[in-house]
Amino acid sequence: MYNIPYFKANNDAEVLAFMKAHPFITLCGVAENGSPVATHIPVLFAEKEGKLWLRAHIMRKQDHTVAFEKNNQVLAIFQGPHTYISAQNYSPQNVASTWNYKAVHVKGILHFLNEEDLLQVLQDLTTHFENNHDSPASVKYMDSNYLTSMMKAIVAFEVEILDIQHVFKMSQNKDEETQKRIIDSLEKGNDDDKAVAAVMKANHL
Repeated sequence: MYNIPYFKANNDAEVLAFMKAHPFITLCGVAENGSPVATHIPVLFAEKEGKLWLRAHIMRKQDHTVAFEKNNQVLAIFQGPHTYISAQNYSPQNVASTWNYKAVHVKGILHFLNEEDLLQVLQDLTTHFENNHDSPASVKYMDSNYLTSMMKAIVAFEVEILDIQHVFKMSQNKDEETQKRIIDSLEKGNDDDKAVAAVMKANHL
């Protein structure tokens, strides 16, 4: 991925915090015939054996599932706020515009899990995203027949993380006055613009 020293986080903890704040990932792989595959899923994080892992589930018998069964090397993409940055905010203005964004690329090895692990993943996912142990949508309140039927259609997995690369490109290469003009302009824009403006302002605190 794009790799420029000044478009980086201050430390690894900042990168991990970003990943956890944006858990709906794009999971990419390569099919047996060499064609690319991808799917979009929420993930949880786990630590074991001194390593960081991703845990999730996907539908069985999908193109990406079959691809992961044949080739378990995957790429998980985490993405946050992003938007167009017009050169009208620069001085001079007749130069290249750009795009501000935050993204993390995680390379790893995917391991499929058994049915017992699948149930645990479902429980953990629901508990985490419901943020309420007593939510009526919790797995523990689901009808057993419904749960058994649903689990037949999905499979759990975990990804052993081998490498993490990131780009946090938020106009750090511009002087403070230019960055302020960009923020002012974005704050008048759409939701994506405002989200990027908020990130840029936080970088100055």
